[in-house]
Parts: sequence; C-alpha cells; structure tokens
Amino acid sequence: MKFINKSLIYTLLLTLTLVFTSCVSSKKYKSLQSKLDETEMSLKQKLLQLDKCQKEAKAAQDKCSQDLANATKERDMLRNKASDLEKELNFTKRTNETLMNHLSDLSNLTKAESENLQKTLEQISEQRKYIKQLNTGIRKRDSVSLALVTNLKRSLADVNDEDVQIDVRKGVVYISISDKLLFNSGSSVISSKAKKVLAKVAKVLNDHNEFEVMVEGHTDNVPISNDCVKDNWDLSAKRATAVVRTLQHQYHVAPARMLAAGRSEYMPKASNDTASGRKLNRRTEIVITPTIAEYFNLMKPTK
Repeated sequence: MKFINKSLIYTLLLTLTLVFTSCVSSKKYKSLQSKLDETEMSLKQKLLQLDKCQKEAKAAQDKCSQDLANATKERDMLRNKASDLEKELNFTKRTNETLMNHLSDLSNLTKAESENLQKTLEQISEQRKYIKQLNTGIRKRDSVSLALVTNLKRSLADVNDEDVQIDVRKGVVYISISDKLLFNSGSSVISSKAKKVLAKVAKVLNDHNEFEVMVEGHTDNVPISNDCVKDNWDLSAKRATAVVRTLQHQYHVAPARMLAAGRSEYMPKASNDTASGRKLNRRTEIVITPTIAEYFNLMKPTK
C-alpha cells in the first residue's frame, strides 16, 4: 500500500514538472516569434524606404542629365556663332594687311587715287568696328535669352516635357505647348490645367518687360469644320487669340507687347503622314523676342 502511494506521488510530480516546463517553453517561443515578426515588419519598411530613395535619386539624376545636355547644346551654338564672326574679322584683317602692303609698294599714285584708297581703308576699319560691335551685341542678346530660358525651365520644371518644350533658335526663345494640354479636340477654350502653365509663363514674361510676345496657333492637316470653327486657319487663329486673352486678362501681360497669329497647318514640325507627327504639329507656340528698342540697345557700342 505504501509503495502504491509513492508511485502515485512520483507520477504526479513528473506530470507537474512536464506541464510547467511546457508552459515556460511556449512563452519563450511566443516572445521570440513576436520579436521575429517585428523584425520582419521593420525590414519591409526599410526596404520600401530604400526603394523610394533609389527612385527619387534616379529621377533627379535623369533631370540633371537632361538640363546639362540642353545647356551644352546652347553653349555649342553660341560658340559656333562666335567662331563665324571671328572668321569674318580675321578675313577683314588679312584684307587690310594686303591693302597696306600694296600701299607701301605704290609710289606713283595720284592725289585722287590716294584719297580713294584712304577712304577704302577707313571703310574697312568701320566695318571691323561694326563686326566687333555686332558680335558683342549678339553675345548680349544670347546671354539675355539664356537667362530667360533658365527662368522658364525653372518655373515649368514640374510640367511634362512632352506637353511643354522650350528651346532657342537664332536668339529667339520658343515655348511649344501641345494642344492636348491647352484645348479639347476642335476647341479653342483653354483648359484649367493649361491656365496653371500659362500663369507660370506670364510671371516670367512680366519679369522681362524688354521682350515682345507672339502667340502662334498650329494645326495638323486634318480638315475641320463645325458650328464654331470654319477650318484649320480659323481654329489656329482662335486658339492663339484665346492664349493672348488669357495672358492679358488673367495674368496681366501688357497687350501692347503681344501678337496673336494663326499658322494653320503650314508650319509643321513633323510629317502629317503619321499619328505621332500630327500630334507634334498640333501645338501653340509662344515666341519671345527682344523689343526693337531693346535690340538697338544691345547693339550699342560698349563704353
């Protein structure tokens, strides 16, 4: 009887020990599992943050590369212009030197011939001064245009490059805005999204009063005719006028500085034989040039 009681006691103790050990192990396991879940969640968050940073860095790098390419292109264009004028100046110098050499060899010139030769040399000298002055004026104009382009690109940095393009051609600044941003198909009513872009352009224009503004409407060669529009000529002119009115009435650009022109389909950027070409041709261009007074001011000799 005593033996049986001891066995029962040992069995009971063993059972309690196993149960107690099992409970402790389960708590530890749950604690470790919880820490593991927290670690995995933290790792996922860090990976998401890393991916976002990498995308932002890639976008910033792409934009910087494009800006550098545009600046390099503009710089090369200015260098080519300077090189052409330098060649003209060198040619004039050689011509002058040749005439001076001939002059030293001529000992039997009449008084009239000597006076004519002197006038010719004076004219050549004036031409050299004019070329130098013209070169200086072109550099000034290009410098002013480059500053304007920089301000425009900075203001429109958040606009898709497919919708708005800015470039310089022969010292003239062109802002080309796609028709899908400005207007609905066949319409001359400016969209609310486009007004945000025109507001930014107007701010830069108002900061540079020395420039005149011509707004040109362009279409593709697909004929159009409805109750509001007679043809592509009519549509292009109405769109240009709508942009000018918006710049004047909503953003206070002086009307005396602006001109609206309809170009219809006759100045295409690409072939109208493809859908992509017609898309490029449907556009409105804002052409920015120095005023006549400012142009002559740039051409004045530097004191």
